[in-house]
Amino acid sequence: MRVNQANESLGKLGERVLALARYDLEPSIYTKDPSYEFDVKTWKQWKDVKSRDPTIPGWFPMFGLTLVGLISLNDPPRPRVDQSVLTCKGAGVKVIMVTGDQPPTAAAIAHKVNIISDPHKEYNYMVDELKMSKEDAWEQSRAIVIHGDLLAEKHAEEADLDEADPERGRYLMDWISKPEVVFARTTPSQKLLIVDAC
Repeated sequence: MRVNQANESLGKLGERVLALARYDLEPSIYTKDPSYEFDVKTWKQWKDVKSRDPTIPGWFPMFGLTLVGLISLNDPPRPRVDQSVLTCKGAGVKVIMVTGDQPPTAAAIAHKVNIISDPHKEYNYMVDELKMSKEDAWEQSRAIVIHGDLLAEKHAEEADLDEADPERGRYLMDWISKPEVVFARTTPSQKLLIVDAC
C-alpha cells in the first residue's frame, strides 16, 4: 500500500517512477556458461513461463522477485513545448497527448505543457478526488486522461460490431470530444486507433 501511495504521489508531481527488484539466480545455471546472454528484448513473450525452460534462449525468471524500492526520475518536457502548445491552441489546433507514462505522471506533464489547463477540471480528478458522480464529472470536466487498459477494454467490447456500425468507436469519439485529452499507458497499436479516430 505504501508503494502504491508513493508511486501515485510521485506520479502526480510529473515524476517517472521505476520499481527496482532483485532475484537470486541459480549459479549452476547462469554462471557455468559465462557467454549466457539474457534476452531483454522479447521477454514479454515468455514472461508467464513459471519455471526454467532451457529451450527458450536468454530466459530469466520474471516471478518471485523481491521489491527493493522505487526511484523517481524527473524527465522535464523539452524547452518551449508549453509555448508551442499555446501557439497551437491559439491557432485553433487541438493538441492531444499520447504517452506511455502512467496517468498521474501524464496528467502532471500535460498540465506543465498547457495541454491540461486546469487539473481540477479533469474527469478522473473530479470523480476520484472530488467524489462527483461520473455523469456530473463528465458534464463539468474540460479534460480527460484515459488509461490504455480502458481503451483496450472498450475496444474489445466492440470486437463483434460491424465496421459500418455507427456505434463502433463511439467511446473514443466521446473522449476525443473533450477540449483537453491525454491518453496514458498506451501501446503502439492503441496509438494507431487514436490516430484513426482523430
